[in-house]
Amino acid sequence: MLIYYPCTRLVCLRMSVHNASSTPLVRLNGCGLYAGDRWLVRNLNLQVRPGEIVTLIGPNGSGKTTTARLVVGVAQLSNGNRVAREGLRIGYMPQRMPLDWTLPLSVKRLMRLTNSLSEEEIQNALAATGVAHLLHAQVRRLSGGELQRVLLARVMARKPQLLVLDEPVQGVDLGGEIALYELIARIRDVSGCGILLVSHDLHIVMAATDHVVCINGHICCEGPPSSVVNHAAYQQLFDARAAGLALYQHHHNHTHLPDGRVREEGDEC
Repeated sequence: MLIYYPCTRLVCLRMSVHNASSTPLVRLNGCGLYAGDRWLVRNLNLQVRPGEIVTLIGPNGSGKTTTARLVVGVAQLSNGNRVAREGLRIGYMPQRMPLDWTLPLSVKRLMRLTNSLSEEEIQNALAATGVAHLLHAQVRRLSGGELQRVLLARVMARKPQLLVLDEPVQGVDLGGEIALYELIARIRDVSGCGILLVSHDLHIVMAATDHVVCINGHICCEGPPSSVVNHAAYQQLFDARAAGLALYQHHHNHTHLPDGRVREEGDEC
């Protein structure tokens, strides 16, 4: 059953369903983060189970990265609570790493930054993402796809039970995007880990996703939908790639203010 929330113009696509089981690895209950005199996100209810790929989508500035950081536990909650399995191992691949990629830095050395890994663990992780041959390569000379695979290997080397990937295909061409999404699906199938995948794009990622959460400061809709919202805002977000899709539309009972806040019915500004 698709769950509808009152929503501004956001979208969901058809997805294949993978059997996820057991209790959630992590769960957000009514969570929000207030900073800079506004709510970055609010009223979030979200969970990821073992063997499940959850894709978080929304426009730029919608709170996707903030939500990912709340799931990981590195951002401070303003309200609500986060519940995680005891001893949960999380692999977090942020959208940006605070490194000067022009400096001399080998893949091998990058793998060991903040990680105490053996030679065998490094080799196995790089082999799992298809870049074992790049062990001694300079990071600054890698292609976009190669770099993302190395960064993915770096977080997988910790053998995470939960993998949080924030825009993992940035800087990668279309063919590389497809290959990376296929790789992420294989990682789920082989390891059984739960995956939270942050994306602003729907046209490829949905193929392996079990559950989609549409966000724009709050959750607008979620579930394994069979169709998408069809209106002008969708076309603005995803342009001509929306052509030919079956679509649905839903309405909203709140207002998105220019400063990013969401005014619910009954709220006072």
